[in-house]
Amino acid sequence: MQLVLNTPGAYLSKSGDCFQIKVGEQRNLISVHKVQSILVTTCAAFSSDAIELAMNHNIDVVFLDRFGNPYGRVWQSKLGSTTKIRRRQLEISETEEGLKLVTGWIKKKIENQIQFLEDLKRHRESKAEKIDTFLKSLRHAKEKVKGVSGTLEEKRGNLMGIEGGAGRSYFAALGYLIPKAWRFEGRSRQPAKDGFNAMLNYSYGVLYSMVEKACILAGLDPYIGFLHTDNYNKKSLVFDLIEPFRILGEKTTFYLFSKREAKREHFDQIRNGVTLNREGKKLLIAALNKRLETKVRYRGRNIQQRDTIQFECHRVANQLIKAERNWENGK
Repeated sequence: MQLVLNTPGAYLSKSGDCFQIKVGEQRNLISVHKVQSILVTTCAAFSSDAIELAMNHNIDVVFLDRFGNPYGRVWQSKLGSTTKIRRRQLEISETEEGLKLVTGWIKKKIENQIQFLEDLKRHRESKAEKIDTFLKSLRHAKEKVKGVSGTLEEKRGNLMGIEGGAGRSYFAALGYLIPKAWRFEGRSRQPAKDGFNAMLNYSYGVLYSMVEKACILAGLDPYIGFLHTDNYNKKSLVFDLIEPFRILGEKTTFYLFSKREAKREHFDQIRNGVTLNREGKKLLIAALNKRLETKVRYRGRNIQQRDTIQFECHRVANQLIKAERNWENGK
């Protein structure tokens, strides 16, 4: 589970093998073995014992801004694995090997989008014809990705163009399918221009923090990307690896609106846009955690959705190590 501190004045401390959360006179104990990460979305205080307990159990403490973007984290000072993995990241970042990784992530992302729209279409016969137009665009984009070859340096712009076009079709479909009162015109980020994008942005922020943690545990460097280029303090690999997992935030957000659980009172108007308030964040994080805890079939085993992120990062790291060994053996 994710332990979320979203009440101003909350105090987190240690009590045996448990985290103790104090808010006013109320105290709650949560076993350290039930916690996978701690999200801090408001002003809160910690004891050093609580931080040590978290570090000893590979639990990261992530601080999110009001848009859901992680702006800091407390994490143990150890590498997740061998430095050979990071070296290989640099070596293949502009090669055909790197391109294969990237096209795999983008293809999976588009496949997720297609599958989601097909699922929505089955229950919306009156809108099926319109949905088919969006699906046609997405399937075309998927085929274009499959046909890309060469190196990342040569094809980066082409891939980002294909991905961007697919995204516009996909979000146009979601904007068309949610209740009329919440319909939106495409993606908007910081700040979001509407409630749907405000909630979606926040869900992405939570997923960013999960992908970054998974990278660290797998020994990957979050700052050495493939499709997303290097820049000062830019976690390029996190932006790459999140692509197949964005669907988790998209489904969560869409169903909160389509089931009319999202309300006007969950949002605040800010300058030039909209943001989630405390109750909105509470609603979203509860729904996202529920989705993350559902079981799925992943490469021959049944695991929770949240664990697929860690498994995928380890898979990528293992590919890099294998490539390193083959190179050392002259293969």
